[in-house]
Amino acid sequence: MWTVHEICAQTGLSKRTLQYYDRIGLLPPAGYTEAGYRLYDEKSLETLQQILLFRELEFPLKEIKRIIKSSNFDRNRALEQQIELLTMKKEHLENLILFARGIRGLGVNYVIGGNKMDWSAFDTHKIDEYAEQAKKSWGKTPEYQEFLEKQKGRSEQDEQKITDEFMELFVQLGKLKQLSPDSEAVQDKIAQLRDFISRHFYQCSYKVFAALGHMYAGGGSMTENIDAHAGEGTAQFTAEAVRIYCEGKY
Repeated sequence: MWTVHEICAQTGLSKRTLQYYDRIGLLPPAGYTEAGYRLYDEKSLETLQQILLFRELEFPLKEIKRIIKSSNFDRNRALEQQIELLTMKKEHLENLILFARGIRGLGVNYVIGGNKMDWSAFDTHKIDEYAEQAKKSWGKTPEYQEFLEKQKGRSEQDEQKITDEFMELFVQLGKLKQLSPDSEAVQDKIAQLRDFISRHFYQCSYKVFAALGHMYAGGGSMTENIDAHAGEGTAQFTAEAVRIYCEGKY
């Protein structure tokens, strides 16, 4: 566990920033010391990494919270987008450095009217276009829009209650791991899981549900959260049961 001071020292963030992230529910602490000071664990640091990387995509904090708290958040997909954008920004900065070195000491006449002036070093069109596409891929899908609509008016207590009930479904699935994933009892529970997602998050088509199943066992925070709540191997068991449930239906 790390204190606020240690996190700030590692990341360069201010204490006020971490306090604000906690206040808006973006990055709550994992616990507290006996004196009431915030403590953060490895999962907190992983979430913080995602927050900072999404900030590089110029997402507002409100949108970042909705994305990383979403039941269908794909950490690996997000990382792929973030890596691509950062690579593009790196190339842009390298071009600017080369341009600055090229004009160093050559005078105002060269900068204003010289034939060698290359304005392309300042062109951020590709970066802006990619960032916009990345934003759309998270914020403009019908499922995400429906999720935002259903989330309107919910209190933090409402959100926590839904989250607890959602994770309880995985706990119940974890208790069925001794059965075959194609058994009637397991498949009934999988149907309940899909129905819960449709009622509380977005209309969960078979295609979307199948994709969620892959994500449950895809590693990262989603797999870890499911197994932490419901027992080791539950995420993989659920993924296989979802695959069977959706097979041939889309």
